[in-house]
Amino acid sequence: MNETGRRDFLKTLTAGAAVLAAGRIAAAEPAKRPPNVIVIMVDDMGFSDLGCYGGEIKTPNLDKLAGDGMKFTQFYNTAKCEPTRASLLTGCYAREVGGGALRNAMTIGQAMQRANYRTLMTGKWHMSSTPVQKGFDRYFGHLSGCTNFFKGDNTFRLDDEKFTVPDKGFYTTDANTDYAMEFLDEAAKKHANKPFFLYIAHNAPHYPLQAWPEDIAKYKGKFMAGWDALRLERHKRQLKMGLLNPKWKLAPRDEKAPAWDSLSDKQKKAEDLTMAVYAAMIDRVDQNIGKLMAKLKALGQADNTLLLFFSDNGGCPFQRTKTPDIPPGPGNSYWTYHKGWAQLSNTPFRLYKQNQHEGGVSSPLIAHWPGVIKPGTQTDQAGHIIDIMATLLDLTATKYPDQFSGAKLRPLRGKSLLPIFKGQQRQPHEELFFEFGRYKALRAGKWKISWEYGPWELYDIDADRTELNNLAAKMPEKVKELAGRYETLSKQLGAKKKKQRTRKNKKK
Repeated sequence: MNETGRRDFLKTLTAGAAVLAAGRIAAAEPAKRPPNVIVIMVDDMGFSDLGCYGGEIKTPNLDKLAGDGMKFTQFYNTAKCEPTRASLLTGCYAREVGGGALRNAMTIGQAMQRANYRTLMTGKWHMSSTPVQKGFDRYFGHLSGCTNFFKGDNTFRLDDEKFTVPDKGFYTTDANTDYAMEFLDEAAKKHANKPFFLYIAHNAPHYPLQAWPEDIAKYKGKFMAGWDALRLERHKRQLKMGLLNPKWKLAPRDEKAPAWDSLSDKQKKAEDLTMAVYAAMIDRVDQNIGKLMAKLKALGQADNTLLLFFSDNGGCPFQRTKTPDIPPGPGNSYWTYHKGWAQLSNTPFRLYKQNQHEGGVSSPLIAHWPGVIKPGTQTDQAGHIIDIMATLLDLTATKYPDQFSGAKLRPLRGKSLLPIFKGQQRQPHEELFFEFGRYKALRAGKWKISWEYGPWELYDIDADRTELNNLAAKMPEKVKELAGRYETLSKQLGAKKKKQRTRKNKKK
C-alpha cells in the first residue's frame, strides 16, 4: 500500500471509530424527560398590578420570568373565582360542567395522570369534592373560596386529611409554596422517573387584606398620589411597554368612585394603607415565586419546566369590610380595598371582577419555557383560560377521550397555546363565550358584544379595547348576528333562558 492509500485507510478507520463511539454515547444517554409544568394562578389581581404590566408593585421575580419568556396582552379569564377554576380544570365553559360540580368532565389533574405525570397542588380549591379525588396525587390548601391568611379556616387539608393551622408563624401564601417545594422534593426522590405537574392557586390578593408587617412597610405612603394620578402613570408605562394600542383611550374614573382630591387627609391615609396591604400581598406572592424558582434550579429542573402565571379575574369592587375599627393587615382584620383601587388594578379598562367587560375578564399571562419560548417576546393573540387544558394535552400528546370515569365528557372548548409559544400564528377561536350571572359577552374576531344591565353593547376591540365607543346603535345587524351566536352557544351549554335585567329594572 502506498503512502496515499495508507492515509485514506487511516481516515476511513478513524471515521468509523468515531461513528461507533457516537453510537455508544447516544445509546448510553437517557431519553430526555418530558417537560414539567407549573401553573400558578392568583386571585382578584388586575391586569396592571405587576411591574411588567405597568404596575408600581415590586415583582422582580415575575418580571424576570416575563423578560425571559412571553407576555400575553389579550388573555382572558371568566371574571369570577369559581367559573375560572372550573374552566381551567376542565378546558370547558363553566356552565356546561356544572361550575364547581365538575360534572361530565376530566380535570387537568386527571389528564396529567393519564400522561404519567406526578400531579401536585397547593392553595385554594373552591370546587366540589377535593383535589385528591379529582386527579392530584398530593394536596395542601383550603377547600373554601377565601380564608384568613394568618389563621386559616376549617377547610384546610393535607391530602384528604384535616390540617390544623399553626397558631403562630403561618401565612397562607408562604405555606402554599413551602408545601409545593416539599412535594417537589418528594417527587424527585420517590418518583424521579416521572415529570411533575404543579398547580398553585394562591388566595392572594383576594380579601381579607392581610399581610406581614415588613411587607406592608415597603408600600406605606407609596399610594398617597391616589388612584387618579396612579392610573395615568400606569397607563403611560403600559404604552411605553407596548402592551396597549395607542388608539385605546384610558377609561375615565368610575362615577361611583370619588375623585382622589375630594378625600380628606385622614381618608387618603386610610386608603393608602389598604392599597399598601394589597400591594404587600402581591409582593409576597412574588417572593415565593423566587423561592420556587430557586428550588427548581436546585433540583436541576429549571430549564425543563413550562411555567404559566395568570389571575382568575380582574380587580374586585366589592365593599365588604367587616372590621372598620381595626386597620387592614393583621389576622384580626377584615378589609377590602376601594373601588377606586380596583379600577387602578384594571388599568386601562373599565369595570371589574364579575363584569364581562375587559376590566373583569382581562388577565396578565406570563409563559416561561427555556429553549422553546423566545425570551422577551410579547403576543397580542387572544387566549382564554379554557386553552390551558388543551395546551397540556398537546404538550403531553394525550388524547381527550369521549368518556371518562363512566361519564360522557363535554367537548373540549380550548385550543392549544403551543403554536404561540413557538412563535407561530395560531388559528384563533371562532368565538369566545363569557358569562357570570346577568353579566355576559361574546367576542368573535375584533367584535365583542357585552351586557351589563342591557341592552347589548357592541365594541370594535381592535380600535377600542377599553370599550368606550358603543357601536350598537350604528350597527344593529352586527349586534343581532353576535347575539344570535351567543344564544346558539348558550343553548349548547345547557342554558335555560332567563329574563334579562335592564338598568331600569335594577333601579326599581
